[in-house]
Amino acid sequence: MNAIDKQAVGQAYSLDGMLHAKRMTWQAIEEMARRIKPGMLESQARAMGLEVLKEQGMDRIWHPLLIRFGTNTLKTFKQRSEGDPALGENDIFFIDLGVVWDRHEGDSGATLTTGNDPEMIACAAAAKTLFDRVRDHWEQQRVSGPELYRYAEEQAVAMGWILNLEIKGHRVSDFPHAIYRAGDLGDFEACPDVGLWILEIQIAHPTRPFGAFYEDLLS
Repeated sequence: MNAIDKQAVGQAYSLDGMLHAKRMTWQAIEEMARRIKPGMLESQARAMGLEVLKEQGMDRIWHPLLIRFGTNTLKTFKQRSEGDPALGENDIFFIDLGVVWDRHEGDSGATLTTGNDPEMIACAAAAKTLFDRVRDHWEQQRVSGPELYRYAEEQAVAMGWILNLEIKGHRVSDFPHAIYRAGDLGDFEACPDVGLWILEIQIAHPTRPFGAFYEDLLS
């Protein structure tokens, strides 16, 4: 499959539709984050998250809602959480949403903290900072997917974090994007087009058992 095929879209697709899905997904993340409190179990947070999505009128979920607490922030998308931990008073957590709004796929994620642990706060901020640096590199240099993740790893090391290169981004589109079989962003040999790819960043603390996650649409 060539680069054109890997960036194909359906008849419903529009960039405005993708940007609307992005906005709605971030609104849902912000509302979930507002409701997540210390003492809540991961399972309770996920149930709450589904209620938020129903309240906001989603079309459907296209990938499972993930909310990870504490050491589970090191888990990749395909790995299951260890147990059902309660969020601590000084803790870290992330929210990862894949939701269809008006036939378009939103996919965003962010890391937040409770309390005042300085290294957790720094880790959450670093995931967003690294995302921004890589996105800016894409906008300014128009590089390929492998180059984006090479640059991401270089920047992560310079910042003092460990980048998880098992997480390398993916396609989105009008639902369902999966029919295009485009593979990971980090393996896409052309420059990714606007409004079609999710840049994912997952980092780990170099010595402590937690990490942070941030993802959003390249737009």
